[in-house]
Amino acid sequence: MAERVVVVDDTDHVRRMVVDMLEIDGFEVVGQAGSGMEAFDVAVETQPDVIVMDYQMPHMDGLTAAAKIRAERPSQAIILYSAYLDREVEQRARNAGVAVCLGKVEGLGRLEHEIRALCRDFRKP
Repeated sequence: MAERVVVVDDTDHVRRMVVDMLEIDGFEVVGQAGSGMEAFDVAVETQPDVIVMDYQMPHMDGLTAAAKIRAERPSQAIILYSAYLDREVEQRARNAGVAVCLGKVEGLGRLEHEIRALCRDFRKP
């Protein structure tokens, strides 16, 4: 069974690229969102295994969205996938319930590895 993923990024071409690469590599992208506010609705509607969330977005950043999603779906796995990461952001991400923080410079291969790892962890009996 393919891992079900939602991709959240306010930059259209980045979001489309991540979606395309994940689908090519066998992931089932069940939803997309261009904002943190939209991410909440998509997550509740699609119930993905993992959400790949950008950090810096207008109106509601990825950490605020992650906390809101985790309040509704406490076991939701979320990966913060951002061009901007530092220790403070990573700590705030963990406080918001984010499972993994990855810099976009680490690449899609690392992102795919982390998605699969999280899905294995959550599917263990």
